[in-house]
Amino acid sequence: MISTLPPRSELERASRERDAGYDGLFYLAVRTTGIFCRPSCPARKPRPENVEYFGTPREAMFAGYRPCLRCRPLEAVGRPPAWATELLGELERDPAARLDDAELRRRGLEPARVRRLFQRQFGMTFHAFRRARRLGSAFDAVRRGERAEDAGWDSGYESASGFREAFARRFGASPARAASGDCVRLAWLESPVGPLLAGATEQGVALLEFTDRRALERQLETLERRLGRPLLPGASPHLDALREQLGEYFAGDRSRFELPLDLAGTPFELEVWRRLLEIPYGETRSYEEMANGVGRPGAQRAVGTANGRNRIAIVVPCHRVVNKDGRLGGYGGGLWRKRFLLDLEQRRAGLFAPGS
Repeated sequence: MISTLPPRSELERASRERDAGYDGLFYLAVRTTGIFCRPSCPARKPRPENVEYFGTPREAMFAGYRPCLRCRPLEAVGRPPAWATELLGELERDPAARLDDAELRRRGLEPARVRRLFQRQFGMTFHAFRRARRLGSAFDAVRRGERAEDAGWDSGYESASGFREAFARRFGASPARAASGDCVRLAWLESPVGPLLAGATEQGVALLEFTDRRALERQLETLERRLGRPLLPGASPHLDALREQLGEYFAGDRSRFELPLDLAGTPFELEVWRRLLEIPYGETRSYEEMANGVGRPGAQRAVGTANGRNRIAIVVPCHRVVNKDGRLGGYGGGLWRKRFLLDLEQRRAGLFAPGS
């Protein structure tokens, strides 16, 4: 099993640097104040000799510490605010909804705050997301055989020419020509490790990323370029299946995902990702073992880079690769998530028959 806490030197470094990648992996408690915090807490850091570390908020509270009012360590890491969930639900029900800055202010939401959250969670501003969702709705209507002009009007465009221009900018073709093409559908999925941004083409799942990952925007740009298809918010049968199977996975009832995948990478990256899919549930492999497995002994660093470029987290289980000494190593979603996923799988592994 994974060690309860990293070495103290690592804990102190993460605390000193306010490394948000460790949020959820451990909590620091200050003896002189009786308060415990996340590693990323902006409060002034105490002297190391006055700090003790815990793996969970529960442990810290049982030791007599109370939660910090600034970093709120009892709140789930990465959970989206209720107003963001409400905006997403409204756009899903009505992609043509007029949610401009004036309407946001009327609801008590500062547009700059909304813009920053959507930029961080989706790699695009709220209004860019809203325009993409509206265009995606029109694209679906055209593919169902609806006339382009009618699809544009129904999706909230005020003129046929405006719709055609917006469509051509996004798809590089007219509605009629693009109707036989494909795009990457994006959706926001809830999970015990925070919200996930998922994407799927007609071929299968192409994206599953933690929304607070620093490299998310670059990942989206690379995905769009590699697949040669625009990214648009919307629904997909593959996303529905992904949502259902993720729920079963986190409940401990699924050890293998049964989903078509649309992988886009270099030949080496594809080979590494295929090897990841072969790592059994509840087990780990070292970077050295992975390098040997792809016929590149000594290429641990290249394997680590390919791991970091995996755009389908959890399903393509890059979290199952650890350092040779058993320590967690790196993880784009944050080490606390890697620990969570490995602990979940190792606790449940004995309940599944081989190959289940």
